[in-house]
Amino acid sequence: MLLLLAISWTAQAATITCRDKLGRTVSVNTPVKRVVFFITYELIPALDIWERVVGVGIWAYDNDLMRATKPNIANILPSTGCGTDINIEALLKLKPDLVITWTFKPETISFMEKNGLKVIAIYPESLFELYDVMRLHGRLFGKEKRMEYCISEMENIFKIIKERVSRIPDHKRKKVLWLGGKPTTVSCGVGITNDVFKLIRAINPASSIPQGNADVPMERIIAWNPDVVFIWGNASYGVQSILRSPQWRFIRAVKEGRVYKAPQWSTWAPRLALIALWMAMKTYPEYFRDINFERIIDDFYRKVFGIPYRMVEKIEG
Repeated sequence: MLLLLAISWTAQAATITCRDKLGRTVSVNTPVKRVVFFITYELIPALDIWERVVGVGIWAYDNDLMRATKPNIANILPSTGCGTDINIEALLKLKPDLVITWTFKPETISFMEKNGLKVIAIYPESLFELYDVMRLHGRLFGKEKRMEYCISEMENIFKIIKERVSRIPDHKRKKVLWLGGKPTTVSCGVGITNDVFKLIRAINPASSIPQGNADVPMERIIAWNPDVVFIWGNASYGVQSILRSPQWRFIRAVKEGRVYKAPQWSTWAPRLALIALWMAMKTYPEYFRDINFERIIDDFYRKVFGIPYRMVEKIEG
């Protein structure tokens, strides 16, 4: 209840008060007029709040969705560094009403606060918390109805997944690993990725580890012997690194060529629903053969982001 993501709201006139992921109480006058996004910037096109954004973290420049919806983003929105290494001078010049960042470096958030900036720190660790973060954005910008619409579109995708995987008998469930920045870093029992595993009825062998991610010995991965392996989209290595590695050659997923690299999409945004569908289709293709993923993804992009998927696909290509 003390976390923003567990949600505790009071509203007085145009002021919203909440506790963020670091347990800090933050009061914000709404709707926010000037904001800097270090994270969750994929919600900018979803809510169509470009006119409220005065700056972004540098990572936004490389985001395919941001570049597709705003091709000249680097020219019209100044960068203020990133959430782990801010440019305080550039940030102060923008005079934002609010800075939205993540919790990786609490000392950075304290530094921004000491310089008179209002900051909300987020870090959703479940699908439930992600929805709360998204609803927070809707309330901050006076876009509650629009955000509920985006969430409903996500739920439509999740319904497709749930209906299909409900047919999978227990003995046919697959063991699946999600690899992070290193091939031995795995997603564990805490976090959105583990929620996606549950959603698609996959078994996460690392779920017994009570944290978000962990670096584990290769021997442990071999003992788990996953049927399917997914690689984080921003990892510096790819599918061939795993398939050609002598350490991985005895693992079932490698023997059967079932190693996939995810798209470089944020899992803290509406596109999580599409990632979940993609993972479900890769894990259980026999249950999704009649699904037209290209049609679903294009429809989703048009409804949620206001652009056809081909615009983003061109950027990705």
